[in-house]
Amino acid sequence: MRNGFIIGMFYLTGLLFLSLGISIMIVADIGVGPWDALYVGLSETIGFTVGTWVFILGIILILLNGYLMKRVPDFLAIITIFLIGVFMDFWLLVAFAGLDSLAMPVRAVMLAAGVVIIAIGITCYLQADFARNPIDSLMMAIQFRSGKSLAVSKTMMEVSVLILAFLFGGPIGLGTLLVAFGMGPLIQLFITPVTNIRKRLTHQKEVVLS
Repeated sequence: MRNGFIIGMFYLTGLLFLSLGISIMIVADIGVGPWDALYVGLSETIGFTVGTWVFILGIILILLNGYLMKRVPDFLAIITIFLIGVFMDFWLLVAFAGLDSLAMPVRAVMLAAGVVIIAIGITCYLQADFARNPIDSLMMAIQFRSGKSLAVSKTMMEVSVLILAFLFGGPIGLGTLLVAFGMGPLIQLFITPVTNIRKRLTHQKEVVLS
């Protein structure tokens, strides 16, 4: 019971940090990751909030993943996309409301901070093998259907989404490159210490780097 609560807190904290980092990058307005650029582009072009588009596209991906993997869709993932959408709308529409005309140095700091916070959020969220983000599942589904490696599958997915984001006028820029090339190393940097904290709290054996 105690361990379940701790894992749940890692899950919620991870999603909270993930949405915070993405929102900071959106406010900085120097580019965001491909998926987030698509959410913003759809919001500005069609309407609805960014969080609403996280939920709408998430539902579509859940159904698509089920079709591609030839199995029952992971409807538990609805919890994840709902929470991310709610958190993002909170940060963008409440916490950061009215933030504009920021100086470039401030925006640059926000961009860097956003990327780091996203990486921390992902490492926390990954501690709970529960209701996986449908974007992660899509990468696995593409690998399953194409027979390509995870790296190739992820690249195919990200490039396709980047093109869509560009077509909808999403914020593509320096931040997009930072997410594309910096997120993996940052997650690798944080995963061991965060996992060790989780294991210590749940009284499991810690990971030791060789």
